[in-house]
Parts: sequence; C-alpha cells; structure tokens
Amino acid sequence: MTEQYYKDALKLGQREVRACAARGEHPYLPLLDDFVPAERMSGGTALGTFWIPSELIAGTKNAGRANAFAKNFMPLLDERSEFAMKWSALCKIHVDEGIRDPILCYEYMNRFYVGEGNKRVSVLKFFGAPTVYAKVIRILPEQNGSREVELYNAFLDFYRCSKLNLPEFSTPQSYSKLQKLLGKEPDEAWSEDERKGFFAAYHYFREAFDPSGAKPFREVGDAMLVYIEVYGYEDLRGKSAAEIKKAVAKVREEITLKYEEQPIEVVLDPQNANEKPAGLFAKVLPKQPLKVAFIHDKTPETSGWTLSHEAGRIHLESVYGSEVETCVYCNALDDGDDGSSEIESAIQDGCTVLFTTSPRLLPSSLRAAVEHPKVTVLNCSLNTSHRYIRTYYARMYEVKFIIGAIAGTLAQSNDVGYICDYPIFGQVAGINAFALGVQMVNPLVKVILEWSSVGGVSAATKRLRDRGIRLISTQDTKSFRENASSSFGLAIIDDNGVTPLAQPVWQWGRYYEEIIRSIRDGQFKTEYEESSRALNYYWGLSAGVVDIMCYDVLPESVRRLASLLKDSICSGVEPFRGPLFGQNGDEIVSDGEVLGTDQIITMDWLVENVVGAIPKYDELDETGKATADVVGVEASTKEKQN
Repeated sequence: MTEQYYKDALKLGQREVRACAARGEHPYLPLLDDFVPAERMSGGTALGTFWIPSELIAGTKNAGRANAFAKNFMPLLDERSEFAMKWSALCKIHVDEGIRDPILCYEYMNRFYVGEGNKRVSVLKFFGAPTVYAKVIRILPEQNGSREVELYNAFLDFYRCSKLNLPEFSTPQSYSKLQKLLGKEPDEAWSEDERKGFFAAYHYFREAFDPSGAKPFREVGDAMLVYIEVYGYEDLRGKSAAEIKKAVAKVREEITLKYEEQPIEVVLDPQNANEKPAGLFAKVLPKQPLKVAFIHDKTPETSGWTLSHEAGRIHLESVYGSEVETCVYCNALDDGDDGSSEIESAIQDGCTVLFTTSPRLLPSSLRAAVEHPKVTVLNCSLNTSHRYIRTYYARMYEVKFIIGAIAGTLAQSNDVGYICDYPIFGQVAGINAFALGVQMVNPLVKVILEWSSVGGVSAATKRLRDRGIRLISTQDTKSFRENASSSFGLAIIDDNGVTPLAQPVWQWGRYYEEIIRSIRDGQFKTEYEESSRALNYYWGLSAGVVDIMCYDVLPESVRRLASLLKDSICSGVEPFRGPLFGQNGDEIVSDGEVLGTDQIITMDWLVENVVGAIPKYDELDETGKATADVVGVEASTKEKQN
C-alpha cells in the first residue's frame, strides 16, 4: 500500500514540475544557502521545538536533496530507488503510529527551510498534515530598509506575543491593528487557548474566502483583518462560510485599499460646485428634501465639542431651510454601546446622510456604511483609511500658530502654558504650531505642555499655575466636565480669575454647508468615483471652517498681527517651514523645506521650545485611551509596547 502512496506522490511531483516549466518557474525546492550568506546562517537563534504550519515550509537548506523533490515537496526519484524505499518506510510509520521525530529547519522571513527531515516533510505534506513538529533556528535578514524587511520586523513583533506564523499582511501596521482589534495590548502575550482559537478562526475564514487555496497569504490576511475591523472577531466566529463570503464581498473595496501605496487622499479645500455643470436630471427634476442625522457621543449640555457641532447643525438648517431636515442622536456610547444602536435608529428614521461627530464612533460608522451602501456616512476624525466612509476635520493648527504668536508678544520673559486634550492625529501639530508662533515673536520663551486627559483640565491648569505660569492656552472648546465656567483658548489665569484673550472658533456650520452642497450637486459622488483611495477632508482658514476671535483687551497692534498672519496663511503661507528642530536639538525639517500634509497629520514629535512630552498610554483617562485606540498618534500608542 505504501508503494502506491509513493507512486501517487511521484505523479504529483511530476505534475508540479510540468506546471512550473509552463510558468517559467524553477521546478525544484528553493535553497536557503543560495540567498542567505554563510555568516548570517552561523548567527541564527534557536527558538526551540514546536509545531509549524506545513504550508510555510518553502524549501531546503542545502543542495543535497534539492532535485529529489518538486517545488511542492513531492518526490521525483524513480519508484525503484533507495530513496523511494525510505520514503515508503516513513509513509508506513506515519500511517501506523505517526511521525514523532522533529525535523530541523531554519526560519527566514517567515518561511521554513529544511535542514534535516526532507522526506518526513514530503510524507506529511502528501497526507495533508497542517503542521509539522520541528526544531527551529531563526535567521534574521539584513536590515536594509526594504519593504519586505519592514513587513518581517512587524511580523516579529506580532509573533513574540502570539507565537503565530499566520496571518500575514501587506502593510506593517496591520499586525499591531489586529492585536488592538482583539482587545490586547501591543506587548500582551496570547494564551494557548487564544492561540488555538484564532488559528481555527483563521483557517475557517480562509476556507470561506478562498476555497481553492490559491490566493496569496497576504491577501487572505488583509481580507480577514478588514472583516474583523468592520464586523468584529466574535462575529467571524459565529458566521457560516456562506455568510462570511457574502460579507467579504461587501467590503471588497476596503480590502483593495490595503494595496494602495498611498491609501489616503487628503482634500484640503472644498470643491467649487459651480465649476462643474449640474447633470441633466438635476436640471429637470427638483431636489428632494435631504434627511441628515447628527450622532454625538455626548450631549451639548455636557460637551463643548458636541455643542460646537450642534451650532453647525443649526447653521445648516438656516442655510437650506425646508430642503434639509436634521435629526439629533446623543449619548451614542452610553450603556456600553459602540454607537451602532443610534446609527441604526437614524437609518430606520429615514436619514440618508449621517455625520458621526466623534472618532470613537468610527468603527460603528464604518460597519453601518458597509451594511447600508445607499447611506452616506461621514465621521469627524483624521487620517483614517476607509473606503466606504469619509472623514472630516479642520486644520486647527493654523489658528494655533496665530494664537501662539499672540502669546509670544504678551509673554515678555515668562514661559507660557499649553493644555492639550488627546494625543491623536492633528493635535500634536496644534501644539507645535502654537510653539512656533511663540518662537517667531519671542525666541527665548518656552511652552510648558500639559494634558487634560491626564488628570483633568483643572489638574493640568494647577500644574501650570504651580510653576508660576499665568498665560495659558487651554482647550479648543468649552469644557463641561469639571467646571461649567472653564475657559478655552488663550487666557490669563491667576488669582483674580480668568481673562480671555483669544479663542479658536470651529465653524462646523460652514463645513456641513459645503458637504451637503457637494452631495446635492453630485460632486460628492464624483469624487468617490474618480479616486480609488480613502477621502479625508482637512479644511482650514482658507475654507472658512476655522477662525480666531480676539478680545478687545488685546492691544490693537497684537490684533493687527493676528489679522496679518491669518491673511498670510489663507494665501498659502505654511507655519511648518524649516528649519525646524526637535526637543533633542536635531534638525527635523531642513531650511526652506515645507512639511507635507501627511507629515503634519501624523506628527508625533515636539519642537525645541516645548517642555513636556506626549503622554504614555497608561497615563490617559478612559476617554483618552478609547480615543487614542482609534486615532492615536504612534508616539502615544507605542508606549504600550515599552
């Protein structure tokens, strides 16, 4: 019987050789010695003995038996050879009692190359064994900065926690994203049960997504990550293969987005709808009233952020009148809900445009957009690469630069304070822009940085006051959490109370007006069709979505300076022009260089005149952690790994 097994395996090997020849590929086992220098081989690290995925066994270490096997590890030597007899003997052992002796193999770039035990691997692959018991030596690649090495390094970080070789992904960030989506800290080790459960879930998903087994590992991994991101891990484990396949079809464009070199397209100004003529039907048919939902994580009475968006909603109604009907849904995250209930309520109420005004509502917003493709969903956040929803945010750093210049003119020889809320995309740019504004007019002044998400606004203010600092830039919106009279913007805070000087102004009404105009005129749909990337709106002073309010207490000369800087920025002057230096004195932006938009958005370093640091993840309050989990800058979320 074992002789017949060999004959069958030989046919599979011969068939593989012919197929490789037809594709112009090398038909035999790849040799690790051919592409790994001897000095690296001698510097390998023994990982121990454990089960490895047989499908990741890619070749052999040396040329001794390379041509005895086809690329798929099936035998090629004559069935009367000594090799065939030994193969058949191993086959009998496997059938009767199982192959127990571990092979010796070398892991390189998450592929295994056999040093001892090629025939054992061949027999096990013939019988479809999913894993092989192996003694493993890891060979690290040269750190040459290539994309493949970057991906492998990210895999290693993931492997140290999970001890899993699969899934594989096409982007380095996907490994840490999976760890986060599973509710684990970046450096948190997996239990044996978690490992087994995920291994089973991965293969279940793979069979549903790729029944033929022909798709690359990374395509399977990317698809599974998108599924978990949209529907959740627990949902995956409870779905049938047919349901998984149907769900994956819905998120096809989200999966495709993983392969975009630049997945995000940032739109810096609203398109002028009048530049493009309306379509024929728009000219003939009257526009139907649009029902628009605003979904908030808090209420206007408890959150200045929500209050500012509510002002924008009221502006929208005043501009469009009966053409637009708005509905409001508050406290969407109460009672442990992720916002899905309020979003579904809005859709059931007939709303076809949804504005979710908190980054923490992003996951539920994405899921709703996938499940309801005829509903337009926008989330107020920054730097998120999702194809089915758009995000919108404001370039508040432009205003912060002006406020920093005001602070610098008033500071004399005293330091100034800055209180930021969350270490998320866009906020660090605000800190640095403020500090650069200070530095421009008063190079000797330092900006002392504190965080309201570490102990609260009052505690942050007290820490600054204890250092003798009176001139403080506080929150971007009024805070209701601790003190209903808490100031925001730039103010003098001392024993006499609070004297406001200048405040940032969020003009969400202008934002919503332009987005609704774009939807009604068809420009919104055109933008989607003309781009294969995720669209992020990131408008600023030039679009009128942010502004600055100066109080009369400011000297006329200072108000004139603020006006001049505003006009300059609206005309294209960029605050982040080099040379710029970091806190350690290193030049980060060279003389004359201007930071790109993506560099500004993802900024997680502080300029030289800032005293303070981006907080560690564990220092944040619960809201801060939840927000950082979704849109946190790397410098803060990375702290969870240290």
